[in-house]
Amino acid sequence: MVLKLSNYKTDVHNDWCPGCGDFGILNAIQMALAESQIPLYQSCIFSGIGCSGKTPHYIHTNGIHTLHGRVLPFAQGAKLANPQLEIIAVGGDGDGLGIGVGHFVNAGRRNIDMTYIIFNNGVYGLTKGQAAPTLKLGVKTKSLTKPNVNNAINPISLALISGFTFVGRGYAYDIKHLKELIIKAMSHKGLAFLDVLQPCPTYNDINTKEWFQGLDDVERRLPRIYRLDEINYNGVVKKQEDSTDIISQAMIKSNEWGDRIPIGIFYQNECISTYEERISWKISDYLSNTPSKQKISLNDIPIANVQGLLNDMRAIT
Repeated sequence: MVLKLSNYKTDVHNDWCPGCGDFGILNAIQMALAESQIPLYQSCIFSGIGCSGKTPHYIHTNGIHTLHGRVLPFAQGAKLANPQLEIIAVGGDGDGLGIGVGHFVNAGRRNIDMTYIIFNNGVYGLTKGQAAPTLKLGVKTKSLTKPNVNNAINPISLALISGFTFVGRGYAYDIKHLKELIIKAMSHKGLAFLDVLQPCPTYNDINTKEWFQGLDDVERRLPRIYRLDEINYNGVVKKQEDSTDIISQAMIKSNEWGDRIPIGIFYQNECISTYEERISWKISDYLSNTPSKQKISLNDIPIANVQGLLNDMRAIT
């Protein structure tokens, strides 16, 4: 059966604000799943709390709406239980880089084969526009009584130093390009991260659609957003010894902001083992006999074999 875009849509009423960048991200995810022909039963969308948390309700696949800042632990657990699933975790910048930032950093250390997408609008949209971790120092949106007093987190730089092996940035209103980035993130062998710049028309009157397109200044006539592939940028690591240099150039690019803002793939490295492979080194039949397929009890009597774990614990102690 050939799946169509309509197969990945639900009839759940969407109550996002008109003009919200969330719509573009949602459409790009649905288009990416359809183009990749990911079976509905084999994909699962996880979300945290916030406007973006509603995303699983609008995509006709398995969906889990989790807790504030905890989307990554849930999503990683599902992937480890069933490595055959196509896992996409989504969340806002406040959800993932505020309360959830510890999980963000430690997820990079594991390199589980899944995709994480952050909806980045600089504000907490669901709770009336407080400054989120990505809002720049000194910026005063209409929802703030005074300019932001905190420095901003750079999601791209944080992902790079945390160990994510695919790091990219998209723009919510460039849906076709974002769709291609999501497809590449899903096909990447390892932990993929996409930071998606997403205007919030209700609370962020600074980083608007017009601002990103350069239409806020009549003398400018040049969009702030540009694609890395337009300048022949190459962030793909072919040999592990080249990774440090590529990370350094990606760091420099990630700090461009204001006059010009790059989108695209900053860094991709498939030379590093995934967490699933590391487990297989210790448990040889892990991928063929995954936890999701194992019976844990028979007639209410536990039958799980934990002897190997106990042996490891004894060795440690």
